[in-house]
Amino acid sequence: MTIKSYTNFIQNMTNQFTRGLFILLVILCSSAKAQISPGPLSSVHSHLEGLSNCTQCHELGNKVTNAKCLACHTELKSRIDLGKGYHSSAEIKGKNCVSCHNDHHGLTFQILRFDKDKFSHATTGYLLTGAHAKRTCKDCHKPDFITSKAIKAKKFTYLGLRADCVDCHIDYHQQTLSSTCTNCHGLDAFKPVVKFNHATTRFPLVGMHQGVPCVQCHPVTTKNLVKFQEFAGIKFTNCTSCHPDVHQNKFGQNCTQCHTEVSFHAIKGMSNFDHSKTNFKLEDKHANLPCASCHKASLTSPIKYSRCTDCHQDYHQGQFFANGAVTDCVNCHSTKGFDQFSFTVEQHNQGRFRLEGAHLATPCITCHKKTEKWNFRNIGLRCTDCHQNVHGSHINPKYYPDSNCTACHNRSRWKEVRFDHSVTKFQLSGVHAIQDCRACHYRPDSVERVIQSFSGLSTVCITCHLDTHFKQFEEQGLTNCLKCHTFTNWKIDNFDHNTTKFKLDGRHQNVPCYKCHKKITDHQNTFVLYKIKAWKCENCH
Repeated sequence: MTIKSYTNFIQNMTNQFTRGLFILLVILCSSAKAQISPGPLSSVHSHLEGLSNCTQCHELGNKVTNAKCLACHTELKSRIDLGKGYHSSAEIKGKNCVSCHNDHHGLTFQILRFDKDKFSHATTGYLLTGAHAKRTCKDCHKPDFITSKAIKAKKFTYLGLRADCVDCHIDYHQQTLSSTCTNCHGLDAFKPVVKFNHATTRFPLVGMHQGVPCVQCHPVTTKNLVKFQEFAGIKFTNCTSCHPDVHQNKFGQNCTQCHTEVSFHAIKGMSNFDHSKTNFKLEDKHANLPCASCHKASLTSPIKYSRCTDCHQDYHQGQFFANGAVTDCVNCHSTKGFDQFSFTVEQHNQGRFRLEGAHLATPCITCHKKTEKWNFRNIGLRCTDCHQNVHGSHINPKYYPDSNCTACHNRSRWKEVRFDHSVTKFQLSGVHAIQDCRACHYRPDSVERVIQSFSGLSTVCITCHLDTHFKQFEEQGLTNCLKCHTFTNWKIDNFDHNTTKFKLDGRHQNVPCYKCHKKITDHQNTFVLYKIKAWKCENCH
């Protein structure tokens, strides 16, 4: 072997060793990586790649647990907690999530996989029957029917659907009926409405109504710019809600009083005819009258009935009238009898004579039936038209013009008198102002007969009061008590001794009156002597 050959041999061996070493290192590195991760995650979990995210799904020293899975899949956990859905069914409950949904099989691995043709939808809690059983999964499981924004944001899911019909189907009735469509509709088709029974509604169909097409009572209209048929809110309280009232409400709205659902021409017996459905309701005494009393020709012949006097005689002979026409009896009387009346005090007070005070308690007959017949016109308005004027000519007419008693008296009580005495020559003051009128104006005469006196009554004090001084202070035939006394009391508030002929000065100012003015008896009259004729010192001292 030449040196050149040997050199080439050594070079080849070196290259082969280097290549083998590189392959070994690659194999060792690949084996080490395989010991850390079993493989790439599926696309839905790809965001969890990397050694720092392992514990998002794995517990250290343990396999993947359900708790880790449900910590992320919260919407699924909430259904499991409520015992709802496929994962709460007897077939699935208690299994580990990884027994069906394991990962690390590559980016394109379908972690959610099952045989759709063999899948039993009953395990979800919603059994597919009727037309639902003919639908594919994607017909229902699509974002359009998902209400939750979080679930709708997923690329694909079987969660988020509700079991209410209107969550997938358009509400043709626009919330006018129950949202539970299966109350009326079957699951094979919306039409015909196999479960609906009109007899269970508030308007059962009987007679001719049974053959009427639905649309004749439930019209098809447009609501919110879409086709709409009215089922709720159809009025049916009266026949006239649908049928024209050929009687124009003459007999009321309850057609069944006389008619039946078989035909409008089938009339019920008239023995129970309700007269109140006509324009003249029979009440009280009218209700007991024979029909022939009013319907003298026939039951259908028109008769007048707008006024009581169309049948009854006007007892008052036109005494009551308004606006130039005689008023009707109903303004005061009722059908219970003419001996009863409803004429009120308020109505009476709209006339020329208002009822006030004691007049409110006065029976009508006292004023309106003074003779055999009732009378309501021209019976008088003044007090003296009904009451005796007991004062006659004793009071000057200027104090009560036209014999108007209310100048002094009120209508509640005759004894309550309100008269302004200041308009007379004698103004009342002091204790005079609180005296009863009779104390001065009704006084006994010499034989104890009570005589009233108003006109010409003297204003001199001794006309009413006894002169206890027996004319000691009389001047020109008159005694003026006011020189000493006031109207408040009999004290001598106005007396000033210094205006007399004997002025009090010195010790005299403190001497009591009775020391000088003694009681005396003269002509069988005992009184205090005030008019002392001698007042020299020696007369007293």
